[in-house]
Amino acid sequence: MLPERHVPTFREVGEFPPDEAKRMLDFVADTAREAGLEDYRILISVGEGGGQTIFHLHWHILGGRMRGLPK
Repeated sequence: MLPERHVPTFREVGEFPPDEAKRMLDFVADTAREAGLEDYRILISVGEGGGQTIFHLHWHILGGRMRGLPK
């Protein structure tokens, strides 16, 4: 999920006005619901050391149980 406004990482999310940040989070939640997901994870990688390879703020919505992570 990519926001319309370009910022390279989650570090810059403070540049978004509060109403715009809320719209982004609502969009993420609505997308998960529309995909039929009740339980899911939202992943945001920040910086190269955090595994980020695309330098435009974006979210990954992951449904289902992921092996290797705490219950």
